Amino acid sequence: MRKGLAAIAILAIIAIWIVLVGTVGSHLTEWPFWAQLPFYVIAGVAWILPVRPVLRWMNNAEPSQD
Repeated sequence: MRKGLAAIAILAIIAIWIVLVGTVGSHLTEWPFWAQLPFYVIAGVAWILPVRPVLRWMNNAEPSQD
């Protein structure tokens, strides 16, 4: 159950991240390539920050049902 919920949460976070990066990125189209590059490199790696707690929660040991 935990892994299924985490998978849905991760997909939702990634979808929101894509919308945010796309929205901000659309305002950068007038900038030269060298100025846009750091934004896209950072955005391409930084998505793991909001996903990391979900992954940590997903991989915690399930509580025993005793």
